[in-house]
Amino acid sequence: MAERQGLLKSNPAAVVKSLRIARRRRPKGLTEPEVHGLLRVAGESKRGHAKRNYGLLQLLLQTGLRVSELTSLKIADARIRDRSGEVHVREGKGNKEREVPLNASARRALSAYLQLRPEAQPGESLFLSDRNGAFSSRAVQTLLRRLARRAKIARLHVTPHLLRHTFALNYLRQNPGKLVELANLLGHESLDTTAIYTQPSGEELAEDLERSRLNVYG
Repeated sequence: MAERQGLLKSNPAAVVKSLRIARRRRPKGLTEPEVHGLLRVAGESKRGHAKRNYGLLQLLLQTGLRVSELTSLKIADARIRDRSGEVHVREGKGNKEREVPLNASARRALSAYLQLRPEAQPGESLFLSDRNGAFSSRAVQTLLRRLARRAKIARLHVTPHLLRHTFALNYLRQNPGKLVELANLLGHESLDTTAIYTQPSGEELAEDLERSRLNVYG
């Protein structure tokens, strides 16, 4: 306006770049009934794959591993004892290694699966496909789609990354404020990446605003 009226020789705003505002929303995860339904149908898998599918699913749900980390695991990377255990991730993001603890649910599921492979060598893949080769990321995704369809989960597209989100959200629900610990488990280099799981959901914001309105105006 001032430029058009001759008050200014040039528009000082012309060199100002617009600010791009990033809206980071908390990822969605599966509900507890959906998780139970997914585990149930995995445990009912045919052709002798029930324990394998159940173990694979439990490992994703209880550790939050990336699918590439899961498919890279060898027999020797799963260390299971009576009261503890862990998986050794050799090929994490940025080629960083880490140890991820196994809780009782994951240990039981993996132990039951590994009993089917008593002759397996330490260097063999932890999870084998139908053709007895290493599971690929695409094969895992295909398996999860089939299990989700059988479990009648249509609200969300079930992927390995959704199970990673489900693990992270559940961990913070049970361990509020433990972002550093969660970042270590997930293999995040920055806490900023992990902090997305602390973002309030739209439903929570609406509930907070509703309570605020009621408290102020009665």
